[in-house]
Amino acid sequence: MSTFGWDRMADWWDEKMGDEGDLWHRALIDPPLIQLVGEVSGMRLLDLACGNGYLSRRFARQGAIVTAVDANAPLIERAQTREMREHLGITYHVADAAHLEMLEDGTFDLAICNMALMDIENAAGAIQEVARVLRQKGRFVASISHPCFDKVNTSGWAIEQIYPITTIWRKMSHYREIVASDLPWLKVFDQVVTTHDYHRPLSWYFRALRAAGLVLAALEEPEPTAEFLASSPQGPWIAEIPLHCVIEAWKVG
Repeated sequence: MSTFGWDRMADWWDEKMGDEGDLWHRALIDPPLIQLVGEVSGMRLLDLACGNGYLSRRFARQGAIVTAVDANAPLIERAQTREMREHLGITYHVADAAHLEMLEDGTFDLAICNMALMDIENAAGAIQEVARVLRQKGRFVASISHPCFDKVNTSGWAIEQIYPITTIWRKMSHYREIVASDLPWLKVFDQVVTTHDYHRPLSWYFRALRAAGLVLAALEEPEPTAEFLASSPQGPWIAEIPLHCVIEAWKVG
């Protein structure tokens, strides 16, 4: 289990995400994920790699019975502190996403994993564990950085201005390469904090889902909301080229 870099950012991340998510989550990534999740009242829901638990709290308030897991102990501590202030019945665990031994087979109606599979070294193992703990016809909804357009160190925006036309391009190379990279975030005590990012082609995720007995039911590419377009300079660019995708898969075997 590795939380390389994340433990040093716990305070910053908890404040950044708050109870609704930051701009990128709240106004870009989360809307299609929440739409795919749908009605959760009465469901047993697993929030895998839950971070500070803001989605766990959202779904618990909507009536879900939520179990939340993250490998980052400092973030789980902050989530538990919030649970003590507002008793929502969420059960939190500190655990590797690929090793969920504390959870029984076939006990969840729904599992979510928001913007984390590309941060998990053993993502295939995590998907296998999700499949194990889902009941038959249970669902898995996950968002990730779009492998086709977003890869650390080998992708980026290109803005071409030939009057009167401005063209937005997204440059990408080494797409098929499966590789771990260091992703820089912010400075702590004058040092840049990095986390590990694992790029895998989109087909890799489809094969991992199929190997786990999960069948893809939906694929969405988040479009900027009005709030995001008004608040982020990248909004018009992402309106043309998505940087994230959201999948829904069902357990069938």
